[in-house]
Amino acid sequence: MDLDLRKLRYFVEVAEQLNFGRAAAALHIAQPVLSRQIGRLEHELGVPLFTRTSRQVDLTAGGRQLLDEARSLLASADAAQRRVKAAGRGNRTLNVGFMAGIPVTSAVAAFNQARPEVTVELRRIEWYDQAEVLLDGTVDIAYIRLPIEERGLRIHRLYSEPRLAVLYADHPLAGKTSLSILDLADDPVVMHRDASPAWDAFCNTDPRPDGHRVKPGPAIRTMDEKLEHVAARRAITFLPASAAAYYHRPEIVCVPVVDIPPHPVCLAHAAARRDDLLDAFVEAATGVAG
Repeated sequence: MDLDLRKLRYFVEVAEQLNFGRAAAALHIAQPVLSRQIGRLEHELGVPLFTRTSRQVDLTAGGRQLLDEARSLLASADAAQRRVKAAGRGNRTLNVGFMAGIPVTSAVAAFNQARPEVTVELRRIEWYDQAEVLLDGTVDIAYIRLPIEERGLRIHRLYSEPRLAVLYADHPLAGKTSLSILDLADDPVVMHRDASPAWDAFCNTDPRPDGHRVKPGPAIRTMDEKLEHVAARRAITFLPASAAAYYHRPEIVCVPVVDIPPHPVCLAHAAARRDDLLDAFVEAATGVAG
């Protein structure tokens, strides 16, 4: 049985609204039609997706799983349609994502020299969506920082960067030329909102080499928020060298940490994608990496 994308869109609307009437209105169809389509989808899948009472609609376990999968499937289908239409018009575009601080100019220049007919669009991505934007087709290929959920992705390792402790300017250790991670045992660390546990564990070296867990500080969602908390003396954080250089501020000091692993920088794209442009960009980026 192949999933019907139209029924899948109907399902997502109901799942987000948890109300058949409001979902039908948003979809511009009659409520009985919507109910029949959801019923057919449940029959095709062989599992109930919603529990319904006279007062409430809730997702079942199967419904929650389908919602997790459906958003990416629909976004991927939309992205595929955009790419096909662009190709049909003779306009080839490569959407390249990049994490904060990672330089992409040289790779884009090398790619444009090899493929001048292709337009490169750049999009900033974050720690919480770097896998999602690849799987749903928002970007075609991206510079990412590990760790990342690698399922469904093809990873091309480029290089690794040393990491620095980011301290407020009058921190007792701000004048050091280098630090051990154990020197920072008493400092709370910035946490990354919506990040995977693996991301926070790696970025904050948690647990520390002696087994101690870090003291969690403020949770943030952007780099600007992170640096504001450090400048305000609420916590410290750690950044790869390129990000530390890019976000230099007078209220903070960056000191190399000599005994933590470097931060890997990779290119990634959806494993299911087969596209000569992806191969060409990987070749260009690999040629200028280092």
